[in-house]
Amino acid sequence: QVQFVESGGGLVQPGGSLRLSCAASGNIFSALAIAWYRQAPGKQRELVATITPGDSTNYADSVKGRFTISRDNIKNTVSLQMNTLKPEDTAVYYCNVNGRVHYWGQGTQVTVSS
Repeated sequence: QVQFVESGGGLVQPGGSLRLSCAASGNIFSALAIAWYRQAPGKQRELVATITPGDSTNYADSVKGRFTISRDNIKNTVSLQMNTLKPEDTAVYYCNVNGRVHYWGQGTQVTVSS
């Protein structure tokens, strides 16, 4: 069982940047595909970006070219660099396995507003 703790959210103006971090616990982290998800009020949770154990990445069309996911298997961390932020990026952001999610953490709030 792996646990995830998100951090780095905050308030940023449109066009700004933010870097989110995810700290994971568990000795199988390096073998897992990891994903960032987000959920805006009244909307379904959606998949934002994924990264495999071999560092292959995929992105939702809405963030492609603006967001970058990366991982550090020594530190057991995953990051999400978010550039050129838009108001529609406002959501609670979560990290977890890219697969069947058993438990969700608290997430970290990202608010993009002028």
